[in-house]
Amino acid sequence: MNTKYWTALSSIEQLDSGFIQRLYNYFGDIEAAYKAQASELREIEGLNVRKTEIFIEKRKTLDLEKTLDYVYTKGIKILTFDDEKYPYMLRQISDPPACIYYKGDLFSCNLERTVAFVGSRRASYLGKDGVKRIITDFKNTDICIVSGLAAGIDSVSHESALANNLKTIGVIASGLNYTYPASNKDLYEKIENDGGAVITEYYPTFEPLKFRFPQRNRIISGLSFGTVIAEAASRSGALITANLTLEQGRELMCIPGPISNSNMEGVYKLLKDGASMVTSGNDVLNILGWEIKSVAQIPNSNSVTELDMYEKIIFDIIKVEPKGFDELIAVTGMTSDELLICLTGMELKGLIEQTAGDRYKRK
Repeated sequence: MNTKYWTALSSIEQLDSGFIQRLYNYFGDIEAAYKAQASELREIEGLNVRKTEIFIEKRKTLDLEKTLDYVYTKGIKILTFDDEKYPYMLRQISDPPACIYYKGDLFSCNLERTVAFVGSRRASYLGKDGVKRIITDFKNTDICIVSGLAAGIDSVSHESALANNLKTIGVIASGLNYTYPASNKDLYEKIENDGGAVITEYYPTFEPLKFRFPQRNRIISGLSFGTVIAEAASRSGALITANLTLEQGRELMCIPGPISNSNMEGVYKLLKDGASMVTSGNDVLNILGWEIKSVAQIPNSNSVTELDMYEKIIFDIIKVEPKGFDELIAVTGMTSDELLICLTGMELKGLIEQTAGDRYKRK
C-alpha cells in the first residue's frame, strides 16, 4: 500500500512537495524512494542536501502505520499523487502537492468546471456584492467554486456557492486539525457535510503558519481553469494567486470597482497588464468557453464509479474531446457490436451523447 509512504513523507514538516516529487520522479515508485539507501539519496542531483539529511534521520523513528492511522482516525481522506483520481488540472502545475488530505466529498465536485474566486480579507461591501452577483449567475449548475476559506472574499465566495446550490472546494493553509480563522467553523462544517470538500496538502498536525498561505495559493489556482480576483491591494495574497494563475497558463479575470477603493489598486494593475474584466457570470463562461448545465443534467457520480472496464476506458478517452466510432474501436480493441452495445448502455445511463459526425462526448 503506497499511501503510507506518501503520508509518512508529508508528515515531516521540513520536507515540501517539491522534495517529495523529486524523490518520486527519480525512483519512479514512492516505496522505493522512501526505502532508498542514504548513499543513493545523496547521489541524486539537485536534491536539497539539508532536507535529505533531515529525511534520513526522521524516517528512523517514523512509524508508517501509526502515521497513516492517525489521519484516518481523524476522519480525513487521502489522495496521493500516484492515484488515478488525482485532479488532472492540479497534476499539470510545476509543483503539485504530494498528498491531498480532505474532508467532505471531493468527487461530488465537477473538477472539469472549477473556477477560483480570491481577494482581500478586508473586502468592501461592493467587493463582496460583486462576487455574490457573479456566483449567483451560476445557480443550480455544475460549476465548482474554489477559494481559500479565509475571511473576506474567500468566505463570501464559499457562502455564495452554497447559497446557490453549487459545490465548493476550500483550500486551507494548515492541517485539518485546525480551523482558521476560527470564525469560519460553521462554514467549514457546511462544506464538509454537503457542499463539497475542504482540502490541504498539509499533514493534520501542521499549524497555519504565515509562509503556508502563499504556498497554498498555487493549489487554489492550480485546481481551477481560471481565477477571478475581486479586490486586491497593491501588495496582497490575491496578487500572488494572480501571478500563479498566469504561470500555470490559466485564465485571469478581475471584477472592477471604485477607483477610490485602495483594494482596487492591484485589480486595475492586472487589468492594465491584460487580465480580462468580468462583471457577470456570462463573462466568466465566455472567457472559459463553457456551456453550463443544470444540476439535474449532471450524471450521478455513483453511475460513473459503477462503470465496467470498457466503459471506464471510453469515458476516459472522451474526457478532453469527442471521439468517433472508428477511433474508439482502434483504441479499445473492441468489435463493432461490442462497442455499439457499450455506447448504447452509456447513453442510457446519461453519461455520454452522440454528436454530429458519429462522434461521442461526455454529457
